[in-house]
Amino acid sequence: MKDILCWSVIEQKNGPRVGVGSSQHSRHETFEQPPMYVAVMTYVGYGIVTLFGYFRDFLRAVRIEKCNIAQEREDQKDFTPLYQDFENFYTRNLYMRVRDNWNRPICSLPGPVFDLMERVSDDYNWTFRFTGRTIHDVINMGSYNYLGFAENNPDFLKTVADHLQKYGAGVCSTRQEIGNLRMHEELEQLVADFLGVESSMTFGMGFATNSMNIPALVGKGCLILSDELNHTSLILGARLSGATIRVFKHNNMLSLEKMLKEAVCSGQPRTHRPWKKILIMVEGIYSMEGSVVQLPEILALKKKYKAYLYLDEAHSIGAVGATGRGVTELFNVNPADVDVMMGTFTKSFGAAGGYIAGRKELVDYLRGHSHSAVYASAMSPAITEQIIRAMKCIMGKDGSTEGIRRIRQLSENTRYFRSRLKELGFIIYGSDESPVVPLLLYMPGKVVAFAREMLARKIGVVVVGFPATPITEARARFCVSAAHTRDMLDQVHTHTHTHLHDCRTLGRLLASINIIHISYIPFK
Repeated sequence: MKDILCWSVIEQKNGPRVGVGSSQHSRHETFEQPPMYVAVMTYVGYGIVTLFGYFRDFLRAVRIEKCNIAQEREDQKDFTPLYQDFENFYTRNLYMRVRDNWNRPICSLPGPVFDLMERVSDDYNWTFRFTGRTIHDVINMGSYNYLGFAENNPDFLKTVADHLQKYGAGVCSTRQEIGNLRMHEELEQLVADFLGVESSMTFGMGFATNSMNIPALVGKGCLILSDELNHTSLILGARLSGATIRVFKHNNMLSLEKMLKEAVCSGQPRTHRPWKKILIMVEGIYSMEGSVVQLPEILALKKKYKAYLYLDEAHSIGAVGATGRGVTELFNVNPADVDVMMGTFTKSFGAAGGYIAGRKELVDYLRGHSHSAVYASAMSPAITEQIIRAMKCIMGKDGSTEGIRRIRQLSENTRYFRSRLKELGFIIYGSDESPVVPLLLYMPGKVVAFAREMLARKIGVVVVGFPATPITEARARFCVSAAHTRDMLDQVHTHTHTHLHDCRTLGRLLASINIIHISYIPFK
C-alpha cells in the first residue's frame, strides 16, 4: 500500500509509466507538493524583494544610493552598451543580498568535515574582507564526495605522489600530439572493463565531456530529445551541435513517447524528411531533484522507435548499484543497450575529468572528431593515477574490500539520512537510492536564513533557488558521503529540525520573507 501511495504522488507530477514493467527503484521517488499557503507566501516574498529592487534602482539612478554595478564610462555613453543593466536586475537586487551563502572559501581538505575562512562584508555583499579567523570542523554536506575518495591518507595517495614526482603536474599537450601516456590508455581500458563496454575515452574536464562531444555526434538534420532537468553541460552541447532540440517533461514517459511518435511520423519541419538521428539525452541521477532516471522504460522506447540514448552518469557512477557501476547495474540492464555512456571523475572518484564509453566504433570516431580530444590538454598524470587508484579500489583489484565497503556505507548512510528527514516531517525529493537529498524550503528569505544559521551551527550546506529551480521550489541540497559518520548525520538532523521548527513562529516567518529586513536597510 505504501508503494502505491508513493507512486501516486509521482503520477500526479510526471504522468503514468509506459514501456517495460515497473521498477522497484522508481516506485520510491516522491515529489510531495507544498500547502497552498506556502506557495502564496513564496510569491509574496519574491514580490516584496522585487518591488524594493526597483525602488533601489531608482535611488541609484538619481544618485541617492551608491551604484556598485559595472557601468560604461562617460566617454562611451554613445556606444552600444557592453553591460546589459536591466538583464542584471536579479543579480543586482536579489543575488547580491544573499551572496555570502555561496563561494565560501575553504582552507582544508574538503572531506566529511572542513575548515572555512571567515569573511564579512561592509557594503552588503558587493565585496568581502577576511577577518583572519577560521571556522574549524564544519560538517560538509555540500561536496559530491560520495565514496570519500577526497582524502589525504598518505598510504592511499603514495602512488599519486609518486606519479606527480615522476611526470610533473601537467602534460602540456593534447593526446594527439605528445601528451598520450601509457597510464591514459590504462585508465581507458579500466573504465571500459568497469562499465562492461567495448571501449572508452577520457577527458580532462567533466563539463567539456558533454559540451564538446555532443556536437561531434549530432548536427543539423538531427533531433535531440532532452529531459527538462538536464544539466547545463548537456544543454550547451545540444545548442552547439546545431541539432533541433525538443524538451520532454522530467522522467515522463508519456511526454517522451509522444515526441518520439511525432518525430518518426512527421520528420523534419517543412521538408518532412526523416531525421538523420534521434538522440535521447538523460541523466542517471538528477543533481537538483535527487531523482533516478527510469532507464528500463526509456530503453524500451528507444528500441521501439529506433532512437539513440545518451546517458550522463556524472552523479550515479560509483554512487549507486551493488558494486557502484551506476544505473545500468541498479536496474539490471545491459550496458550495451545504452549507445553513449558518459560520466565524470569529479564526484565518486575524488578527481577531475570525464569519460565517454560504448562501442569501439563510437570511441574511435570521437578520437578524431571531438574538439575536446583534439584541442584540450591531456589529463594530468597525478589525476589519472588518482582515478585508477579509486577505480581499482571499487573493483577490488587492489586486493582489498575497501571499495565495496564504501559503496555499502554510502547506501546505508543515504537511506538513513533520507528516512530520518521524512520522520521529522520534511518534504524531500528524489529516490531512496539517491545520495543527493533536496530538502524543500520554498521561501526565498528562509533559504538564506537556513544557510546562515546552519553555518553558525558548523554545518555547511548548499542552498539553491530561482532561477536554478522553479520559483516556488527553493531548497537546501544535502550530499551524503560514505565518509560521514552516523553521529555527523544525526547532528545535521538535529540542527535542521531545531532551526526550521523555530522558523515557524510568526516573527521568524516575517524575517524569512525579508519584510522587516528589507524595510530598514540603510542606503550607501
